[in-house]
This record gives sequence, structure tokens and C-alpha cells, in this order.
Amino acid sequence: MKTKTYVIVIMAASMLALSINACSKSSTSPQQQPGGGTTNNKTINIVGMAFPASTTVKKGATVTWHNSDAFAHTVTSDDGTTFSSGNMGGNASFTYVANTAGTFDYHCNIHQGMTGTLIVQP
Repeated sequence: MKTKTYVIVIMAASMLALSINACSKSSTSPQQQPGGGTTNNKTINIVGMAFPASTTVKKGATVTWHNSDAFAHTVTSDDGTTFSSGNMGGNASFTYVANTAGTFDYHCNIHQGMTGTLIVQP
């Protein structure tokens, strides 16, 4: 019985350590979006408490952010008006149609270190 308790404690400590490590990741580390480049439609996966550093799409593209984490995030343009997902729980998605060309920095209102940039080309 002591061995079973010991294993449970070790597993719990490991999970806590992984959570702390995920929270401490900097959003400034370079991250590549799978299948990067310019496309008409794009899914941006939120994984490990991070957005990709930047994503480029063409004007008119449908951009979907998918929260692959188990806890809530937001996708909020830095100007506060271009797009805002509200709280998205785990496995939830938010879609935005990029009808305006430009560069749009965005962040998570819940986790201050989570930032990204959406580049919309003409």
C-alpha cells in the first residue's frame, strides 16, 4: 500500500512540475505554425500556453484559433476592437474573417505572456 501511495505522490509532483514549466515558457521563443506560409484559411493551435509568434494569411481568409490546452484562454487584438474571442475553454475555437489587410498583434487576457501576431496580406 505504501508503494501505491508513493507512486501517486510522484505522479502528482510530475504533473505539477509540467504545469509550472508550461506556465513559465516565454512567448518570445520562435515557434513555427505547421504548414506555415500564406494560405486562404488557417487554423492556429493554442498549445502549451503559447500562440505561434506570427501567422500570415491573405485578406478574406478565415482564421480559426483552436484551444488545445485544458484551460481557458482568450484571443484579443491589442487594439481591443479588431477581434476578441472572450473566454475559450479547452477544446473550444474562435473564428475571425480577416477582411482588413495589416498587422494585428494579439494576446490572451488571462495569461499576460501569451502574445502573437496576425499578418493579413492584401
